[in-house]
Order: sequence, then structure tokens, then C-alpha cells
Amino acid sequence: MIPLLFAASVVIFTLLALQPGDPLDELRQQNPRITAEQLEQLRRAYGLDQPIYVRYFKWLGRALQGDFGQSRTYATPAAQIIFVERLPRTLILSGAALTLALLVAIPVGIFSAVRQYSRADYIITFFSFVGFSMPIFFLGILLLFLFAVWIPERVPWFPKFPVQSISDFQWSQVLSGEITFFQFIGDWAFKLVLPVLALSTIQMASWTRYMRASLLEVLNQDYVRTARAKGLSERVVLYKHALRNALIPIVTLVGLAIPGVFGGAVITETIFSYPGMGRAILDSLTDKDYNVAMAALAFLALLTAVFNLLADLMYAVVDPRIRYS
Repeated sequence: MIPLLFAASVVIFTLLALQPGDPLDELRQQNPRITAEQLEQLRRAYGLDQPIYVRYFKWLGRALQGDFGQSRTYATPAAQIIFVERLPRTLILSGAALTLALLVAIPVGIFSAVRQYSRADYIITFFSFVGFSMPIFFLGILLLFLFAVWIPERVPWFPKFPVQSISDFQWSQVLSGEITFFQFIGDWAFKLVLPVLALSTIQMASWTRYMRASLLEVLNQDYVRTARAKGLSERVVLYKHALRNALIPIVTLVGLAIPGVFGGAVITETIFSYPGMGRAILDSLTDKDYNVAMAALAFLALLTAVFNLLADLMYAVVDPRIRYS
């Protein structure tokens, strides 16, 4: 994992450094009177006059000590913006989306496999392909149009979902007693419905198809036919013998999909104006706030490596034939 993370950080830092322009462009536009000497002083202060490899190793040395530099946009440590302010919100959004996708995809995939070629199977397959093929930005805008505009205008009693998911209530108001804990949770839960649906739909559709295909492959194995020939009930054959082996590829997919959900949150959080880590990545790239972008993207690379490792370790839990002793 260490060489992998090192290579990923080199690629990310190099791509950010090779972007057209530099962080001083916005300052130059906001203050046309700034002189070339002042710009040169700022370039030296930010270290932009040094080669890319020198800047990278200086960043790496600070990052290994937990210092990801200052945000030029917010004048705040980049680590505080990403890991303290934005990451908890993205964890709530992504965790809810992953949980919903798993709770729907695995049972529906099992149902579709057991009833192969039935009408229900064809319906599930159709909607799975639709959900898998639909771009997340289009789905997000469609959900906003339907549940925040079109349906509430025609159905007076239908609750109007907010166009923006930024909560009006803050945690500090709970601590001060201005609002109750249940008001705070209810407000956030209501405003998370549409972003969670948008973020979970693609994973839900994909995992349903994988669960169906994996279980069908296992159900045709010799040991499953032997279990049936021994007189075991179909329920025992399905859930005790077939399902555990069918879950092995699903474990890999889920493990590798978790960092992807964080990446997909960039688009979802932008559409729904949700103040999470994905929105911070987009804003930092637009504003050329490289320290914030490096902290967030390096964290995504770490997530990918860690969950890849966890997926490998989970094989021993799902498949009794595998042991790491």
C-alpha cells in the first residue's frame, strides 16, 4: 500500500501543478493594481517559483506530520476544512447511500435469481439497466425537478423537498437549546432524501445485477445439486450453501465502491448544494486552492487502498475455505 499511495500522491500533485494558470491568477484579477514585484514576492512565499519535485517533497514531509498546509481561499488549515468540517457530512451522505443500496440490492438480486426468467425478473432487470445507465448528474436534476418543483405544484399535500440540502439548523443550536435533537435529526434526514437516492441508485442497480449473476452461477454448481439431492430444504440450500459463495464477488465490489461513492459525491453535493468533501474538492480545483485539493484527493487514494485491503480480508469471513493464518 505504501508504494501505491506514494505513486498516487505523485500523480495527483503533478496534475494539480500542471493546471493552466496558478493560484495568483484570481488575485491578479481582483486587484489589477498589484505590481509584478508584489506577485513575485507572493510566488516565492507560496513556493511557486520552485520546481515541481521540490514542492512535492516539501508537501510530503509536512503531510506525513499531519500538516496539509493552509487554504488560500479560507485562510484555514486544509486538514480542518476537509477532515473536521466537510468529511463528517460526506460520511453521513455516503454512509446512508451505501446502506440503502445494500439493503435493496442484495435481497432484490436474490429474488431475481431465484425467479429467473419470470415477469418479476424481467422488470427488475429492466430497471437495473435504466438505473445503471443513467448519469448521476441527470438523475439528481430529475429528482430535484420532480420532488421539489413539479409534484408539489400539482399535489398540494405533497411535502416539498428543499432544492438545497444545507440545513437551516446547526449543531450549536442543539447545544444551546434553541432546537431539540429530534428537530435537528428530522431536518437533516428530510433534506438528505434526494441526495441519498441520487447517490445510491447507480450502486443499487449495479449490485442487483452482480448479485443475480453471482447467485445464478453458484446455484448451477455441483455441490448445490448434491445438497438438494440430500433432501435439504430449498431455503437451507439457498441461504446456507449458495449465498455465502455468491457474496464473494459482491464483497469485492462493495469494498472498491466505497471510495467511488465519495468520488461520486462530488457531483451529487454540487447539484444539491451539500457542503461536504466532494463540494470542497470541486471548489478547491476551481479556485486553484491546491492544499485543500491535495488533502481531499490524497484521502480518497488512501480510502481506495484501505478498502481494497479490507475486501481481501473479508474473503476469510465470507468463504470458509480461505484462511490467512
